[in-house]
Amino acid sequence: MRPDPVAAAADPRPQPPLPPEPGDCCNSGCPLCVHDLYNDEVERYRQALAVWRSRHPEAGADS
Repeated sequence: MRPDPVAAAADPRPQPPLPPEPGDCCNSGCPLCVHDLYNDEVERYRQALAVWRSRHPEAGADS
């Protein structure tokens, strides 16, 4: 059975967040460092991807 392209377009795969650029961190020990924020975004992405994969088992674990 082929995946439904309309359903896939209506429920796109979550995209990973972009990592901070090398100069984005000022190395001043900010309470909310860009690296901390990025790590939070990665965790939200992983959770969203797991939920998306449960809705799209045909996509497989490596896609």
